[in-house]
Amino acid sequence: MSYVLGIDLGTSAVKVLLVNRKGQVVKESMKEYQLYQDHPGYSEQNPEDWYKQTVEAIKEITNQFEDKDQIAGISFSGQMHGLVLLDEKNEVLRRAILWNDTRTTEQCHEIEQTLTREKLLSITKNVALEGFTLPKILWVQQHEPETFKKAATFLLPKDYVRFRLTGKLNMDYSDAAGTLLLDVAKNEWSAEICHTFNIDKNMCPELVDSHHKVGELLPNVANEIGLNPSTSVFAGGADNACGAIGSGILEDGKTLSSIGTSGVVLSYEKDSDKDFNGKVHYFNHGAENVYYTMGVTLAAGYSLSWFKNVFAPNTEMDDLVKGVSNSSVGANGLMFTPYLVGERTPHADANIRSSFIGVSSTHQVHDFTRAVIEGITFSLNESIEIFREQGKVINEVVSIGGGAKSSEWLQIQADIFNAKVVKLNSEQGPGMGAAMLAAYGLGWFNSLKECADAFLKVKETYEPIEKNVHQYEKLFNIYKEIYHSTKKLNDSLKEFR
Repeated sequence: MSYVLGIDLGTSAVKVLLVNRKGQVVKESMKEYQLYQDHPGYSEQNPEDWYKQTVEAIKEITNQFEDKDQIAGISFSGQMHGLVLLDEKNEVLRRAILWNDTRTTEQCHEIEQTLTREKLLSITKNVALEGFTLPKILWVQQHEPETFKKAATFLLPKDYVRFRLTGKLNMDYSDAAGTLLLDVAKNEWSAEICHTFNIDKNMCPELVDSHHKVGELLPNVANEIGLNPSTSVFAGGADNACGAIGSGILEDGKTLSSIGTSGVVLSYEKDSDKDFNGKVHYFNHGAENVYYTMGVTLAAGYSLSWFKNVFAPNTEMDDLVKGVSNSSVGANGLMFTPYLVGERTPHADANIRSSFIGVSSTHQVHDFTRAVIEGITFSLNESIEIFREQGKVINEVVSIGGGAKSSEWLQIQADIFNAKVVKLNSEQGPGMGAAMLAAYGLGWFNSLKECADAFLKVKETYEPIEKNVHQYEKLFNIYKEIYHSTKKLNDSLKEFR
């Protein structure tokens, strides 16, 4: 039997899946790497760490797998937006600035004032936010001019790892759409944006489809990781695009809830001409010539892991989450906003911070845990509300990531979203999407949809409970007031952070 490797380069770790032609995960390996936060709002990683840990993860699989000669292809899913700058010798110039780095507020204002918000939306379909790549490029241009002068190419995280494996410099459309440099409708780099901000268009790598074969493994790399040098390497896609593919979001009416470090609500779009006025992201899909809209909660799973590490360090995460059944809908009058690192949808606000509202002496750890989980889900529901206001019908949501590991949380999603929530047989999401791109690229299937039908099966479904839906509708309205009620206070506290 033939196999593919799906490599998911996340924010905290790289995960590699070995998947067979039936869509079964045969082996998997995960390797973590360091995050650097030298100043408030900074978030950086060393690209060399990504490469080394990816190699180690692949080796861990190939060293234990007798049929490694049957591994025919590799593809990638990667954390979006992160800026990797290479010089003319393709050497890394500085640590990568990540998607969750918030130092670029000034550059975002500059982009919208110089180009105008309307022009930016007409070209990129997105507004300028701190997480995107263009503001990071401008920050380096302004604060590290000597480094910028040496820059010959910029890449995104997974593209750098793929370059190290193949020697080829490329970027796929789904990841390029998150740079604020891509003309989304035309599928090409925007000469106007590059010219406006004094960026040499030659810094932008060649654009390819996500299932495009970019090359094969370099001989020395193949030897190190135990694979055949003729192994086909495919471009891959942005983590959210791959999450959509790996969850079967490949046709109208399909919506995804993905809860990892950040949280995403993502919905399939056939056309590039819908107007959400920048309220949600509008990106190229990993599937050909289609798109997806997406709302983002910056600190979704991160809010829960933060809470556990600070307030319940000796409790296993599974036990902590199961404990929410000892609380009630609304956490006995306790509410949490997941704004630990700011927020993106619907409030593009890098300064806002989290709150617990309604704390009393009667609240226990399980109430706080439930409040955190409900707060994360309320934040995701703000994106669903935007989609519904634009006429989208959302009756079924596929849930992946941390939010799909708990039956309690899956039911909370069904009740807050007021939609059937589906858990698939595979919770791998982006990694599975990467593997599917390799399978499609190899010609195992005639389309990604055909691949999804073969690989993905429904494991569990959760229907909304009417009584809970009504209670959560009231609570959701209260939740939405908290941002506006605390914004001024948070702005005042900024100087003390």
